[in-house]
Amino acid sequence: MFTTENEKVANHGRLKGIIMCRPKCALIFLILALSGLIFLLRNILTLEHQNCSYTAFCQKRPLPSYQTHTFCSHLGLKPTQDEALEDRYLLKAIAWPKLPARPTPVPLNQTSDPVHSLLTILPSKGQKEWHVGDQLEALVQMHDFQGSPKRYGGDFLVARLHSPVLRAGVAGKVVDHLNGSYSALFPLLWGGSAQVQITMVHSSEAVAVLQRLREERPNRVFFKSLFRSGKLSETTTCIPCLPLNYPQQPLCNYTNLHTGEPWYCLKPKLLSCDTRINHAMGGYEKPLFTNQEALLFQSRLNLKVVIHASGPDRINVLPQKIDGQELENSTIKAEPDKYTPSGYYYQGSWRPLGGTSVRQFNDSSSITQCLTGKVIHMYGDSTMRQWFEYLSTFIPDFNLHRSKRVGPLMAVDFKHNILMNYRCHGPPIRILPVSTSELRYVASELDGLAGGPDTVVVFSIWAHFTSFPIEVYIRRMRHIRQALVRLLDRGPGTLVIIRSANFVAMDQTTSKHSSDWFSLQIDKVLRTMFKGLGAVFVDAWEMTLAHRSPHNIHPPPPIIKNMVDLILSHVCPDK
Repeated sequence: MFTTENEKVANHGRLKGIIMCRPKCALIFLILALSGLIFLLRNILTLEHQNCSYTAFCQKRPLPSYQTHTFCSHLGLKPTQDEALEDRYLLKAIAWPKLPARPTPVPLNQTSDPVHSLLTILPSKGQKEWHVGDQLEALVQMHDFQGSPKRYGGDFLVARLHSPVLRAGVAGKVVDHLNGSYSALFPLLWGGSAQVQITMVHSSEAVAVLQRLREERPNRVFFKSLFRSGKLSETTTCIPCLPLNYPQQPLCNYTNLHTGEPWYCLKPKLLSCDTRINHAMGGYEKPLFTNQEALLFQSRLNLKVVIHASGPDRINVLPQKIDGQELENSTIKAEPDKYTPSGYYYQGSWRPLGGTSVRQFNDSSSITQCLTGKVIHMYGDSTMRQWFEYLSTFIPDFNLHRSKRVGPLMAVDFKHNILMNYRCHGPPIRILPVSTSELRYVASELDGLAGGPDTVVVFSIWAHFTSFPIEVYIRRMRHIRQALVRLLDRGPGTLVIIRSANFVAMDQTTSKHSSDWFSLQIDKVLRTMFKGLGAVFVDAWEMTLAHRSPHNIHPPPPIIKNMVDLILSHVCPDK
């Protein structure tokens, strides 16, 4: 670095002024500088904690604000100033690293290749062995198909630590360093064997394609409705997002008057809008991927592929070490200053970290005793219906409708005064034909409840929103949150339980509308919007990631049992 003569003179003058300043002036300047530095560091740490505390994936450095230009955000009621601020905060919180500027399309051989990428378990700090309570760190260096290391981030990686022998597992946190390397952090929560598994769900190039689809092709899943009057019937297409330049074709506006949720159908040619009788899944828009983009979504090549370790991928964890003694304790909690997941599996049972301990409800009598005198309202998609179906095997089932997939469903135990019902959420919902009279919005249903200590409200809403811009989901969750606040005000003691998104089985086709990346974005929004409401959060995301079972949109029975045991433990905590 070179300095000109004029700069030397100027610097000499400034130095002379500083020397002539009295000691008192210098002391004040020092105090102010230190105060400013402390304030700045405190705010940085606070923001980092807020952004990373609710997800198992966070970035090492701050990201640019999320920019969106979808045509769904202009629909519905205009947001208030506070809602607009929340929108910007949520969009920024889910911002994903951008690809570096370069010619497109990117050749496949220059994209992330999990086979060429390397996983390394880092040595334990200050010791030669690992103990329960320590934190394990693994480093991943991504390479492309040519074997060259990548120099930018944005790959979607997930991590878990598991032990098949102990039937134990825990989700790890992946930190993107934005330079092609990633850290995976795991708390060591049990003694014995522990094996690291890192999976590349999508390359950074594939994520960029998914972002484009979400913003530019929001109607890639569409719906239909049947209109009928007498012997005359017509079927038309229905969508929640209308482009500003939509063809000038007559529309039926079914925007919900209570919540302001927008919904439109093309108007039948011969019938009026009042003759609509049902809602159903229509189909999937094609094509979506270019030939080059399709190469980024290949099973066993670059879609949900495990990254192998360059050395050992497992360690042996010794009992916790305190004051030179080892403690045989496989349920030790992680330290507060380390990454702490919501829970982990041990001997096949889910053990939450913090909060209510989980009891085992293995028979009808224990479940009946817990639910005696309770009213349980379940809302959402088929992942919530799984809970209803599990519990209804222990409670006499009175099905209100012919189809158990559509509902509404009800189970009643008159002897023990138990009422349990399930209702699917409103559109968009990919479903068999359902009567429009039975298609209700969750916020409207919540406003019809009295609530109280004997009322349990449970909902899971995510799977049918993955193909739409995130603004659609934010708006829906905002209405539900507002309704829950009203319910808790008039019915103190109401127990609210929220189920998160979970991992699904994926191939090239399902990636277009149901990718785990879409679910991750939804999951982050859900956790943030309902934080502080006092609701119980069932972390299906971690429970499906940590488990040994293959990913499925409908988790297998062992996971469902652990979920139900968790919610029943909150309904009936161990006193």
